[in-house]
Amino acid sequence: MPAGIFNSTYYGKDYRAGAALLRARRPYLVKNAVTGLALCGITVGVYAYTLRAVGQEDFSDVQVPDTPAEPKKQ
Repeated sequence: MPAGIFNSTYYGKDYRAGAALLRARRPYLVKNAVTGLALCGITVGVYAYTLRAVGQEDFSDVQVPDTPAEPKKQ
């Protein structure tokens, strides 16, 4: 039998998670889900805040130069 995933008691021959792996992951399921949702929420919050802050800028303090003068023909 080849070394690797088949030697693990957590996966079956069809590469699916076995009962032992599901039992081992169960205590962390809720904490991982809450952490993932918190990270996504923070990311969306920062993105929304940034778009709102940039969207309020009207660039009224930026001086726009006049159109350049036409060069004189010789």
